[in-house]
Amino acid sequence: SLPFAWLRTRFYYLLIRLYFDQEFSIEEFTRGAKQAFSVVSKLLSQCKLDLLDQLVSAEVLQVLKEKISLLPDNHRDALAADIDAIMYTTEGDVRIYYDDDGMKFVSILMRFWYLNGANLPDEVPGETKVFQIVFGDESTKEKRHLLTANYEFQREFTEGAKPDWTITRIEHPRLLE
Repeated sequence: SLPFAWLRTRFYYLLIRLYFDQEFSIEEFTRGAKQAFSVVSKLLSQCKLDLLDQLVSAEVLQVLKEKISLLPDNHRDALAADIDAIMYTTEGDVRIYYDDDGMKFVSILMRFWYLNGANLPDEVPGETKVFQIVFGDESTKEKRHLLTANYEFQREFTEGAKPDWTITRIEHPRLLE
């Protein structure tokens, strides 16, 4: 199934270049997605949801407003991903679709693995691994968590639409549920 998924994803990138955006590059898209993830995750952790208007869909923003206010501080801190702390990024599902009004859309799900020093319990359910990085001696031990997040980016390709990608799904498993 993995080779098939890889081929299918590459086929979708070809379709995007042929029919929607001849300049599309998954490498460039991934760089932009990492930057967007870092900015959005930091704003989420700081509860600055009003600054997310142009980056996140209205539906997702409404759900986030409800969830963020209920989060404990340590979980909110764990949402923030510094761009240099993003260890691995991969694309997930890619979809091309048309709605009933003939509007054209492309959505790309991105998965991010990032290190965060929030004060979380050693055993966070669903967490990949807890790393302890020791600098100098035992007294300066620093604990880092390797956390995951899924962000879906969508762009409308209907003629006349703004060429902006919008985040239409935000998942931080076990932190933001």
